Amino acid sequence: MPIPEHVTVIVAVFLLAGWVKGVVGMGLPTVAMGALGLLVQPVQAAALLVIPSLVTNVWQFSVGPSKLVIARRLASMMVFVCVGTGLGIQFLTYGSSNWPTVALGMVLAAYAALALFLPKLIIPFRSERHLSPVVGGLTGLLSGATGVFAVPAVPYLGSLDLSKDELLQALGLSFTVSTVALAVALGSSGSYSRNILVTSLVAVVPALLGMFIGQRTRDWIEPVLFRKCFFSVLLLDGCYMMLHALFI
Repeated sequence: MPIPEHVTVIVAVFLLAGWVKGVVGMGLPTVAMGALGLLVQPVQAAALLVIPSLVTNVWQFSVGPSKLVIARRLASMMVFVCVGTGLGIQFLTYGSSNWPTVALGMVLAAYAALALFLPKLIIPFRSERHLSPVVGGLTGLLSGATGVFAVPAVPYLGSLDLSKDELLQALGLSFTVSTVALAVALGSSGSYSRNILVTSLVAVVPALLGMFIGQRTRDWIEPVLFRKCFFSVLLLDGCYMMLHALFI
């Protein structure tokens, strides 16, 4: 899919992804990678989402009173996100193999299955010092390899003793750091082109518009039903992407 000739599709994808993020506080990279990964190589999809993801996540992290507290608490996790991303990027940018698409489909399907079927875990504060670097490293590896920042960061952050506002800020911080690390890794591997950068900049507008609409419509949507529908579609999308890359 030549990037400049499909701006309309890309705008629609980021409008939808921004709306999902506005409703649930996350999901822009996941939705964007899931949709664009059906049309372009995962490395192109990852490059396209960098600027919209960075802008929306900085916005999410900056709105709230707990920035310094959250940043200190998750500092070791963020460091290892960067390290893991630098290691994982070699897989995403490896030639023309279908394996990055297979890996992306597997991660999306696994993330959706965990969200749908795994019971909520509670991690005690005393365990964070040991778990945060491990979770950060794994998140970075998978982010570098697939362009998706959600696993295992989102389940882990959701299991900490955080208020709703603190959780939204923690997700914003995690996604911001992951986006910056991914951008640096993609840039160092030569995966950007002028067309991709321009299109990524254009995608900021629908992403922000979708996020604004999602925030305004959040109270109109039954959250449990929305969550089930969202992750069910994501599970099907991941399975289709994986099977299509393997057998077609």
